Amino acid sequence: MSPYMIALQAIVLREAQRFISQRGRFIAALVRPLVWLLVFAAGFRAALGLSIIPPYQTYITYEIYIVPGLCGMIQLFNGMQSSLSLVYDREMGSMRLLLTSPLPRWWLLVCKLLAGTAISILQVYAFLGIAALFGITMPLQGYLLVLPVLVVSGLMVGALGLALSSIIRQLENFAGVMNFVIFPMFFLSSALYPLWKMAESSRLLYQICAVNPFTHGVELIRFALYGQINLAALGWTCLALAVFLGLALWGYDPARGLIRRKT
Repeated sequence: MSPYMIALQAIVLREAQRFISQRGRFIAALVRPLVWLLVFAAGFRAALGLSIIPPYQTYITYEIYIVPGLCGMIQLFNGMQSSLSLVYDREMGSMRLLLTSPLPRWWLLVCKLLAGTAISILQVYAFLGIAALFGITMPLQGYLLVLPVLVVSGLMVGALGLALSSIIRQLENFAGVMNFVIFPMFFLSSALYPLWKMAESSRLLYQICAVNPFTHGVELIRFALYGQINLAALGWTCLALAVFLGLALWGYDPARGLIRRKT
């Protein structure tokens, strides 16, 4: 086995062991979307109820509509929490030890990103399984087609968290930044409301939601769960992934860090 694969296996196993030991994190990752699905949906149902949802042009319940958005919520929170662990590891010194290995730094960061994405996918499928127990199901092919889509969307939000962790030096500051990133990205997206409903309310909010990369990630998941592929959403999600990952690699560049310490 090559050193690259050994590093990938070691980092993924380390993240998996950390996740298994943090049972509260897994429970919280499931309780949060389930509360939205089973409690808050009852209030929003009065506003949307049974509506014709483009582009499907079919009647679906509000609970079914928000399932893809809640899958995106799981990945968004998990991506930020994985990045939070990077800040913690850096304070404890283990991150510094990892980055001084002979392997390229970009590969180590990508391994960390892949490990976080794998964990988020497991959480999403656990959520979909629980939702199915309550009768909220998707087409069978959707559960299969959504897997590669979850990889792309998970990498996108994980790369965003990775970029943020490169500029945050203290654990306390990162928690505050998470609130300024997670909630605007989630609420200013199509996770809870269709974009055409947002356009009816405010043109400005619609434009903000349209440029929000999380919106395209959610739409990518939504189409996939219905056995379709949204090429436009896929393109924008991949573009956002490339930008966020580039910023993360630039932020963790040792030369940039040296310049920053001197200044």
